[in-house]
Amino acid sequence: MENTGLKVLVHASAFFMPFLVPFIVYLISEDYEVKKLAVQAVLFQIVMAVLIFLAVLLSFLLIGIPLLVIFGLMTLIVPIFGIVRAVNGQQFNYPIVGSFYR
Repeated sequence: MENTGLKVLVHASAFFMPFLVPFIVYLISEDYEVKKLAVQAVLFQIVMAVLIFLAVLLSFLLIGIPLLVIFGLMTLIVPIFGIVRAVNGQQFNYPIVGSFYR
């Protein structure tokens, strides 16, 4: 795993620039695994933003509050799992979008 630093950067960007950094990494990297990971990271952030938005809308009915907590925690915890896997040299696919982009 020669691009461990780029993979960690893509995962860690979820906390400071979730769309810009993976897009830049996708453009500058030549490694297929890093490009795949960058696309998955952006798609995951988009899907989670939509799910959180829907949970906020549903929170007026009190149904969305547990969903809001679950989706918020997923948005924080999943990139941390990705960072740990990248540091250990293991492959990581984002849940929800990992199976769509191969």
